[in-house]
Amino acid sequence: MLKNNKGKILLSSVIILLPALAGLLLWNRLPDSFGQKGFTVFGLPLILLATHWGCLLVTSLDQKQRSQNPKALGMIFWIVPLISLFANGITYSTALGRKFNPLIITPLMEGLLFMFIGNYLPKTKQNRTLGIRISWTLNNEENWNRTHRFGGKVWFVCGLITLFSVFLPDGLIMPAALCAVCAAVLLPVAYSYGIYRQHRREGISYAPHSQKKSRRLTTIVSVAVIALLLLGVTILMCTGDIKYIFTEDSLEIKADYWRDLTIDYAQIEQADYRTDLSAGMRTNGVGSARLLMGTFNNEELGTYTRYSYTGSQDCIVLKIDGETLVLGAKNSAETREIYEILLEKTD
Repeated sequence: MLKNNKGKILLSSVIILLPALAGLLLWNRLPDSFGQKGFTVFGLPLILLATHWGCLLVTSLDQKQRSQNPKALGMIFWIVPLISLFANGITYSTALGRKFNPLIITPLMEGLLFMFIGNYLPKTKQNRTLGIRISWTLNNEENWNRTHRFGGKVWFVCGLITLFSVFLPDGLIMPAALCAVCAAVLLPVAYSYGIYRQHRREGISYAPHSQKKSRRLTTIVSVAVIALLLLGVTILMCTGDIKYIFTEDSLEIKADYWRDLTIDYAQIEQADYRTDLSAGMRTNGVGSARLLMGTFNNEELGTYTRYSYTGSQDCIVLKIDGETLVLGAKNSAETREIYEILLEKTD
């Protein structure tokens, strides 16, 4: 597969790396604290490129891909490049001052991706690396074909539902998108099992495929990639700190996974200690089981910037040159200590 598609591999790889070139051209306009600028400009495209090559390698190890439908196989070449352009485009636009609502952007991207995949699922021939790869489809070609025709329709419809969920009230967008994803995953599996039960009643046997060395290697690589992704997500969700450093003239905020910030004491117009402030809706930034940072919007403050931990409700609300900044430490005692120092520094 790789030898016959060198042109596609080269072109798709170049597309994945295009955001790095854009980052170089925009380098002087990007803030220095822009998610550790060098990593964002070069690291993210390189990670996506490695993911892309890994997917191509795993797919090429499956001997059945030699007879695969070229259109179905094309999914592997263009999904990651599209993700790279979309994700990095949003990242650069945000860094340059444009505001994006993740409640809108995420369902749009997810819906288009589901519709794209759903269009190609019915064209996918039986194999062990692409498509709905469960025991019932892998062990019976008719089950595979019927399940993928049904699954293609389900994924396309679920993509449409996810796409149009952006017109729902904010509180319903993510639940609707999540329900669509669950339906896209579970309905084809249930349909395949129904075919399997029907075949059993008709006396049609399902002979398991033998595990060749290449297939075992494919499985090992796939499991390893999934494990690394889960590990990365776990690390991002459970790590990270915010440091508040008081100097003679300013407060420096050092934040993992988000931009650093320096505030001159003379800029602070007002400082209030709060225990009942609702975070509202995040429009940009980092959210995890540990950190609550980014740009938010609520009814009381409007649009504001926040640096805090998810485990503490106490926070400090600062008014700085007409803008609102919310700060928080790991617990109430630490937050109160920061507040007292700020009062002292700002007289």
